[in-house]
Amino acid sequence: MSGVLYRKLFDDAALFPPGNAPMGEALPAHRAHLAGPRAAYVGPFLVSDARVAELRTVLGRERRDGDDRHANPGDPGREDSLAPLAVIVTVPGGAEEVGTAVAAVRADPALRLAGVEVAAAPGTTREAAEALRTHLPDGAEGFVEVSREGDVRADLVSLVGTGHNAKFRTGGLTPEAHPGEHELAASLYTAVELGVPFKCTAGLHHAVRHTTREGFEQHGFLNVLLATHVLLGGGGAEDAAGVLAERDGATVAGLAAKLTDEEAENVRGGFRSFGTCSVTEPLEDLVVLGALPASRPR
Repeated sequence: MSGVLYRKLFDDAALFPPGNAPMGEALPAHRAHLAGPRAAYVGPFLVSDARVAELRTVLGRERRDGDDRHANPGDPGREDSLAPLAVIVTVPGGAEEVGTAVAAVRADPALRLAGVEVAAAPGTTREAAEALRTHLPDGAEGFVEVSREGDVRADLVSLVGTGHNAKFRTGGLTPEAHPGEHELAASLYTAVELGVPFKCTAGLHHAVRHTTREGFEQHGFLNVLLATHVLLGGGGAEDAAGVLAERDGATVAGLAAKLTDEEAENVRGGFRSFGTCSVTEPLEDLVVLGALPASRPR
């Protein structure tokens, strides 16, 4: 199988915990990823609505520096502007904050709004979806983070027919923030059953399920991809839970290698992407497992 399964899979969440990279480091690192041999696998830059102003300040400084370097209009190396940066903005405050967040991004020509992720308290998924419908421009994707504390199925039902995606939180800074394989499998099963695409956030630091030094049980993103494949093929939640629980790297990588490009495309139609505070680490995992070459020409 080619790299279809991993294309644009890794949204760059370097600004977020546990990485917490400074803006001045995260932004040039993101550009380096996009200019490197693995650019095909890198998704948009993730930024919270609270930090859009900071991002715009840094971008404005870059543009002024570029104008200073190429002040002569006749200079063949002149760069009037940098290419717009594709961003996904997260809105933890809920539906009422979506409009402000969208406006802040769209006001800056140095930014291109690729998507919005809005958190929804239990029972408010419909309101979040409506806010996305009202404020999202054409070409931007909407994601509603479904709370683990509510009726997940009912909240997912609220997304059916809206054209928006679900977002599942798969980790965090405490053991309790990491859903077990049965809980996550049930959410994935419902999303696939209802035809609601989804993304994941937090905790998917490695390709295969593992236990961290802190004792956190973390899902592997490759396990999640394969669980999605099983569900799309008619498997049940228990089947998906079994795939999510698999810890042997060779077994997981072998199953992924058997997917055809068509099957991989179908999987990615369901599992859209996930946010990772390190783009490099998950890609290196795939190299170690033999799923990707050590370097890939652009």
